[in-house]
Amino acid sequence: MSIYIHGTDDSEQRRLSLMNDVLLNSAMLREMQLRGNERILDLGSGLGQFTRTMGRAVPDGHVVGIERDEAQLAQALRLAENDGEAKLAEFRAGDALALELGDGWGTFDVAHTRFLLEHIPDPLAAVRSMVRAVRPGGRIILADDDHGVMRLWPEPAGWMSLWDAYMRAYDRIGNDPFVGRRLVQLLHEAGAAPVRNTWIFFGGCAGMETFPTLAANMAGVVNSARDAIVSLRLFDADAYDRVMAEYVRWSQRPDAALWFSVAWAEGVRG
Repeated sequence: MSIYIHGTDDSEQRRLSLMNDVLLNSAMLREMQLRGNERILDLGSGLGQFTRTMGRAVPDGHVVGIERDEAQLAQALRLAENDGEAKLAEFRAGDALALELGDGWGTFDVAHTRFLLEHIPDPLAAVRSMVRAVRPGGRIILADDDHGVMRLWPEPAGWMSLWDAYMRAYDRIGNDPFVGRRLVQLLHEAGAAPVRNTWIFFGGCAGMETFPTLAANMAGVVNSARDAIVSLRLFDADAYDRVMAEYVRWSQRPDAALWFSVAWAEGVRG
């Protein structure tokens, strides 16, 4: 069973929405190098912002977003309707670990997933389904986190101890906080031929227009996992609150810098 450590309450949905719109979508779209006529499968489409971004990039193609969580799927449909883009992409309910595509198997040009593999207990099973979903010569694109590469500087007191507890919480619920470093291996083991990997920079520093949003997003990542971290006895609740207060002070420093990157890899079905 997949467990999403961050939950799906309204504050988490707002964090995800802001992260997508402000920080990541344009950079990741550039890496995909779409031609404009592809059929794309987006596995774990969440709130659907990037699904619709891909839809705009393929006016002669078609994008299908698959999402397991009913709340996120409903919100994706509402957002698309509110933005007048209800027909830009097709959204379906589905589970990455038990994917059902009917007659759609082997018909997609691109299968894409982002920030999904870190939250499921068997990422290889999901990647195997993605390989099966594309035609021969079709592309499989994986983007996910390796939480081990994150650094703040000057480091707030206690931050790395709390971040280590956050990563251990992933492991305790059966997920992998380091799956980003495994993306090329997953492609190979799933039967695809890896062809490229890179980093998508997801950091910033004081003085950048996006830094307050970036700093707030990283705080949200940890805060949304607070209950899991504390309930699993990985970090004391009072110490947690002290560290996050230090983080807020750090985020207001004129020399604050956050270094983080999202792992990205591409393979081709033979």
